[in-house]
Amino acid sequence: MKEKISIYNLYYNWWKNIDKTIFLIIILLFIIGLFFSLVSTSLIASDKLNTNSYSFFFKHLIYIFLGILIIILLSAMDSIILLKISLVIFFIILISLFLVPFIGVEVKGSKRWIDFFILPRFQPIELLKPFYIVFLSILLSTEKKININLKYFLSFLITLLISGLLFIQPDIGQTLLILFTWSILIFTSGVSIMFLSIFSGSILIFLLYLVMFVPKFIYIKSRILSFFDRESGTHNFQSDKALDSITSGGFFGKGIGEGTLKNKVPEAHTDYIISVISEEFGVIAIMLIIAIFLSFIYVIFKRILSIHEDKYKLILVGCSSLILMQAIIHIGVNIRLFPTTGMTLPFLSYGGSSIVSISIISGIILNITKRKFN
Repeated sequence: MKEKISIYNLYYNWWKNIDKTIFLIIILLFIIGLFFSLVSTSLIASDKLNTNSYSFFFKHLIYIFLGILIIILLSAMDSIILLKISLVIFFIILISLFLVPFIGVEVKGSKRWIDFFILPRFQPIELLKPFYIVFLSILLSTEKKININLKYFLSFLITLLISGLLFIQPDIGQTLLILFTWSILIFTSGVSIMFLSIFSGSILIFLLYLVMFVPKFIYIKSRILSFFDRESGTHNFQSDKALDSITSGGFFGKGIGEGTLKNKVPEAHTDYIISVISEEFGVIAIMLIIAIFLSFIYVIFKRILSIHEDKYKLILVGCSSLILMQAIIHIGVNIRLFPTTGMTLPFLSYGGSSIVSISIISGIILNITKRKFN
């Protein structure tokens, strides 16, 4: 009886203290992703295979249950303990990122995954991003007697290390996302915008040099060139089909199961989920999804105003900026505003690593926005 009361008290205290608006938006986004996984992928796959096994849906459902468990666990922790654990996990996953070029699984010419015998296949960078934000925020806000320029330099070194490991894979999309997150955090911490602009420009020029003149990255070069010249190569196939699907769906879509993109483009349920949704449910569905994302970011930024400690402010800024930027890149690729990058849509795209990553970020956000910080 005492154990039941204790569990109830733990649940009650957790529910009482978390930001319910943020939590409900997270759950809503997960439900939307699960719904589209069922009606736009699993039902059609089941019909074609003449089976009642909705593999995509059930796997997605399991990932979401795991994600919600992670969210509750992280948001219920003491914040100081969460930060300490995050630092340890950051270095552990960083080691796994080092191992990718040596023992990683190659898929379509890129080594981005690790497949241990006792663990499911996972993408280290997806799990690293949340803890990278925590590590960087703690470093930039530390009150120890460290020169601010030294903090920036150390943060740049670790960012350069991660970006270099990603570039070797190669994963240009995640590389740019990491660099963007670093830029946002050091800008928020007070660095001169002139310095940041010059520095970011130098990094961009260096990346362009590698892409244009280093043979290892020739496929990235051809992808960028074909983005500007639609008649060159086959790199535009996925983007063209995605854009055609959005156009053909119109304002209200073709209807459930009537879309064809998921049958024409590989990984449509991950990298092109927005196009799949738009084709079957119309642009209005995409507008509603964007509105939910913007509401989510707005609520987080509103909560930042009530938090006093710099490290927590930086973590919230980094997490929300990462979610927003990843969503922008995903949608931009789908409407052919950006070259193909293989970027998933947070909360909605299918994939274990992606869902676990966004769940960790969500758990950290809920932990920091708990009532005790008001």
